[in-house]
Amino acid sequence: MTRVASLYLPQLPIERLRKAERPARLPEPAPAPIAPRFAAPIDDDPGACSVPKAGGWRPGARWARDGALGSRPTQADIDAMPAHQRPTMREMGRRSEAAEHVFKAMPADDGGGGGTSKTVEPLTWATLWGKPSVLITRTGQRDVVTAACPVALELGLRPGMAAAHARALVTDLEVRDAQPQADQAWLDRLALHAVAHWTPTACVSGLDGLWLDLTGTTHLFGGEARFCRRLLRFLERLGFTASIAIAGTPGAAHALARYRSDAITLLPNGAETQAIADLPLCALRLEPGVLETAARFGMERIADLYPIPRGPLARRLGLPTVRRLDQARGLIAEPIVPVIPVDTPHAERRLLEPIGTAEAINQVIGDLVDDLVTLLVGQGLGLRAADLACHIVDGTEQRIAIGTARATRDAKHLKRMLAMRVERIDPGLGIEAMTLSAARIEALRAQTLEASLITGDRAPDIALLVDQLAGRIDPDMPFRLSSHESDVPERAVRRIAPLATPKGWPSWKRPVRMLRRPELLSNVVALLPDHPPRRFVWRGSSYRVVAGDGPERIHGEWWRSPQEMWAVRDYFRVEAEGGERFWLFRRGDGVDEQTGNLNWFMHGVFG
Repeated sequence: MTRVASLYLPQLPIERLRKAERPARLPEPAPAPIAPRFAAPIDDDPGACSVPKAGGWRPGARWARDGALGSRPTQADIDAMPAHQRPTMREMGRRSEAAEHVFKAMPADDGGGGGTSKTVEPLTWATLWGKPSVLITRTGQRDVVTAACPVALELGLRPGMAAAHARALVTDLEVRDAQPQADQAWLDRLALHAVAHWTPTACVSGLDGLWLDLTGTTHLFGGEARFCRRLLRFLERLGFTASIAIAGTPGAAHALARYRSDAITLLPNGAETQAIADLPLCALRLEPGVLETAARFGMERIADLYPIPRGPLARRLGLPTVRRLDQARGLIAEPIVPVIPVDTPHAERRLLEPIGTAEAINQVIGDLVDDLVTLLVGQGLGLRAADLACHIVDGTEQRIAIGTARATRDAKHLKRMLAMRVERIDPGLGIEAMTLSAARIEALRAQTLEASLITGDRAPDIALLVDQLAGRIDPDMPFRLSSHESDVPERAVRRIAPLATPKGWPSWKRPVRMLRRPELLSNVVALLPDHPPRRFVWRGSSYRVVAGDGPERIHGEWWRSPQEMWAVRDYFRVEAEGGERFWLFRRGDGVDEQTGNLNWFMHGVFG
């Protein structure tokens, strides 16, 4: 089920301009001199009390340390300083400081009680925006309004109006030049942010919005409604107003976000036809000429197009109108071309004649690796995964992939790894083109080499060995084991990357070989509650225990599952007559029934 969101930023040019100018319009300067106040490092250990018994200045205060205002500054000296540079009560050496009442600055309301009543002016767009503002751009021989603030819109100014006409209507109009390149750059940055944080498929939609493919992603944010609220709050913190609509098609989401008054619109799949019926025709993203032609025929709403057959509709308004209508209703797919954060480095070779031998393929691979390494060196990157695509003459494609344990630009090493997988390529009628792309890259900078005069044991670099082993078997097979914070033994071990540093192992005695799942034992003879078993049968073999140690009690992790609230395991280390040593446990403590059913399980074998 496809879910597409359309994000609409109606006042993007105006709000982006005001957001850029907001720091310059602050009534008071920013408190830049705060940093010198803590010129010395702060000591978190207070030690003995630093306040003298007779009162006076605390020795650790800035005023007593640097002598900026003398040994004892007067109140007049402090009042003469700017408000943001005055010392706090804590710096003045006092133990407590009086806080102003939280409602002191609030005007009295009309709900009765003491205090003088004040008339509160209604909040209007003029209060928030100030003077009416418009943005203009040069079109031919005249200036045209491209964006207007809410105050200007209330006064009757509209985008597309001539700038001279706008100045004649509003005398105190503030006119600025539009910056479409800056607006587009901001949308591009927002799209990249969306790809990194919200959904892997996002792109810019026109000059005032984004398209987000939310299929299978909204559950990560608590559902569609919560995602929309979080997105609008995020844009509000940046200083932008927006509206968002989620529907089953990009066209319906685009129309609902721009031509509905609701800030959030959630439309179920299959209801697009009815939801957009009452919207104007311009919601279908039609050309201005098509809209003028439709107006002459008396078509104003999208629902006016539904009863018209496709042939007459295409002759009157053109095929693009039919395509836009079908895309909005979900009859024709409208793909979203996602923005790609970084261009993938790749090298390509188109061959004059098809090749099919291993020697020729290895030669072309060597040339591709050299070209790709040159690109990586220029960008300061290292390769972690590469994908080789071989295009066959009959139109099919053969692919092989390699991965490295560490970012590298060693051409010789990469050629060797690709040569190990050449036998997996079926050239068929012949290979006419080959492409090598870096599917995963990382920053690779210069490293300091150790001097050869240093003596002592040095950890060997096993990255090359790991890559060769992965190339011969399976890329995911080489791994290390590391401890994990868990009391349950089967959860206390995790697989990590072969070059990752494992965590320290606990001091508890554990078997060398632990079973993937504990296996049930049968015919167990044991004395409850604290003795190891005397006899048991495991995998069809009977064992007689001659020595045992335990129990080691392990409780269940109740925070993971309610079923483990009272779960108990008693582990024993036992030795059989044949010298085998096992690690087994009893489910339950042998006293309380709710802790377990007293079944015995084999969990590991000691070496």
